[in-house]
Amino acid sequence: MIRFNCSRCGQEIQVSDKYAGKQFKCPKCLEVNTAPNISEAAVGQADIPVADITLDAGGHDITGQQEFYYAGFWLRFVAALIDSLVLTAGGMVLGGFLGCLIGGALGAARVDIQTVQAVSVVVGYIIGIVLNWLYFTIMECSSRQATLGKMALGIIVTDMDGNRISFGRANGRYWGKIISSLTLGIGYIMAGFTEKKQALHDMMAGCLVVKK
Repeated sequence: MIRFNCSRCGQEIQVSDKYAGKQFKCPKCLEVNTAPNISEAAVGQADIPVADITLDAGGHDITGQQEFYYAGFWLRFVAALIDSLVLTAGGMVLGGFLGCLIGGALGAARVDIQTVQAVSVVVGYIIGIVLNWLYFTIMECSSRQATLGKMALGIIVTDMDGNRISFGRANGRYWGKIISSLTLGIGYIMAGFTEKKQALHDMMAGCLVVKK
């Protein structure tokens, strides 16, 4: 870690070595400073007070980012099983209700049973796709940042800085799962051995799955 002083108030800011040479804003008075102007003597003084907030080159809070605890493959696998059970149960209830409505409407119109069955299958398939999409996308970009399965396991979905993701990013992450599936599942298994425990669709969307 390295330190530098705000030229206006003298506030000392501590940042990671990798940010040396970049500009930072003091959290107190937003005075722009440059890391290379740090006194080497100041770096070695352990008793110097350090700011509670660490900022990156854009003035964004990066405090504690080095303390991410990534959710591994098996933790995510169990969360996915829970979500699958939730979606199956929800799909059965919703599908049964809509099936009765569609069957009743088509029956009243004297449509033959084969057509009723075919329409029910198509509608059920479409409902399944929409239900899964909305479930994962809306819940993972919500303030909870997690589906019910992830909540149960204490894990959340974030961007690369640990922030809540947008609907667009959550949407991209969901449809990116198609690519992970087309790799014979290897895209999912990557969560077990990549540096930040990212599956292929996480990398594509710029997301992390971390423990709260």
